[in-house]
Amino acid sequence: MTGSDDAILEFLNDTGAGHNYQGIANNFEDRGIEISYKTITRRLPKLKEANLVRILPGKGKYYAITERGEAYLEGEADLRDEPDPSQ
Repeated sequence: MTGSDDAILEFLNDTGAGHNYQGIANNFEDRGIEISYKTITRRLPKLKEANLVRILPGKGKYYAITERGEAYLEGEADLRDEPDPSQ
């Protein structure tokens, strides 16, 4: 996990909504969070592989946090046996 991963998960958790890459990047820029669009597009698929985010059904790729992602943020998910999403 990276600091960017935590920021993405916290944003998705705080908003309670699904966002696409550009939506997250725009919100980060507006909030002064210095995580690039390129980093977001690289990290979200890794977070999906780790089942920390999911793609909402419908048109386009809108990512939302999963229950496992919420548990991770609360310190309740043990990710030690999972593949490292930072790879």
